Amino acid sequence: MATRVGVVGASGYGGAELLRILAGHPEFEVVLAAAGSNAGEQITAVHPGLLPYANMVFAPTNAEVLADLDLVFLALPHGQSAELTAALAPSQRVVDLGADHRLRDPADWDKFYGPHPAAEPWTYGLPELPGRTAEIATAIKVANPGCYATAIQLSAAPLLAAGLVESADVVVVAASGTSGAGRKAAIATSATEVMGSMSAYKVGGTHQHIAEVSQELSAIAHTKVGVSFTPMLAPMPRGILASTTLRLIGEVSLERVRDAFGASYDDSSFVHLLPKGQWPTTGATAGTNCVYLQVAIDDEANRVIVVAAIDNLGKGAAGQAVQNANLMFGLQPDLGLTTMAVAP
Repeated sequence: MATRVGVVGASGYGGAELLRILAGHPEFEVVLAAAGSNAGEQITAVHPGLLPYANMVFAPTNAEVLADLDLVFLALPHGQSAELTAALAPSQRVVDLGADHRLRDPADWDKFYGPHPAAEPWTYGLPELPGRTAEIATAIKVANPGCYATAIQLSAAPLLAAGLVESADVVVVAASGTSGAGRKAAIATSATEVMGSMSAYKVGGTHQHIAEVSQELSAIAHTKVGVSFTPMLAPMPRGILASTTLRLIGEVSLERVRDAFGASYDDSSFVHLLPKGQWPTTGATAGTNCVYLQVAIDDEANRVIVVAAIDNLGKGAAGQAVQNANLMFGLQPDLGLTTMAVAP
C-alpha cells in the first residue's frame, strides 16, 4: 500500500518541484496538495507542466486536511510552518523545507529572520553530514536545509572533519538562480532586472543561511566556525554555484584534500568529487539531486578552494526533502530521484 503524502505550499516553486518528483515515486502517492491563496484552483492552472495532477485541485492549508496523511511536506515561506506543525500529531512524519525548525538557538532566528516563532528544533536533514543518515532514519520530524547551506556545508564539512583547515576563516561566494527567491513577484527578480546582469545581495553577514551553516559546521569541527558569505543573483532560473575557500593548517597536498572528500562521499549516490581538471556547472545538476564538487589548492595563499554546483530546487530543496523522506520510511535514499540532468 502506497504511503499517503501531502504537499503544503504546493503553488510555489519548491512545492511544484516536490509534486514533479513525487509523481514518479514508486512508494509515495500524493493525495493532497495544499495552497492557501490558490485553494480550489486546478493544479495545472498554476503549474501547466504537471499533467499527472490535471484532475486535482489545491486544498486549503490547515491541520484538519493533513490529519490522515502518512507524510507531509511543508514548502511554506519562512516563519509560517511552526503554527501548522504545532497542530499536527506528534507521530505524524513531516519534512519542513522552511527554516522554522532548523536552528537550535532562538537568538539566531531573531537575528536572521525576525521574532522567533517558538518552534522546536528538529533533526537537521542533510544526510551526507557525519552521522546524520542514522539520525534521519529514526526521525519523525525533519528540518530540510537551505539551498546555499547545503552547497556550503558539503564543501567544507570533509575538510573540517579531517582537521585540515582553520575553523575561523571560511569564505564563501555563491550565485543562485532566481527561483531561490520564491515565486512571489518582485522587481529585483523580474526578467528585465535579471537578464544579462548579476548582482550581490545581503552582503556583510546578513544572509539567513549563515546561521545554520555555522551551527552544523561548528558541531562537526567541535569549535566555532566563522563564515563570511557573499550571495549573488545570477541570470538563470535555477542552480547554485558556490566557491568556498578555507585556510589550510600547515602544508597539505591536493591528494590529501581529495582523500578527505572521498572518505566522506565515496558511498553517496548524489555527492560526487569530479576528476581532476573537470569543474562543476549548474547545468549538469538541473532537475537532479546531485552535488558536483571540485577542489584546488592556492599555494600562494595557502588556501583550499572548493567549487560546488547544485540545483537549488533539487538537492537544495525538494530533492533533498524526498531523500530525507526515503530514509524516514526505511527506503533507499535515491528512490524516486534522478542523477540525470535535463540540461541543455
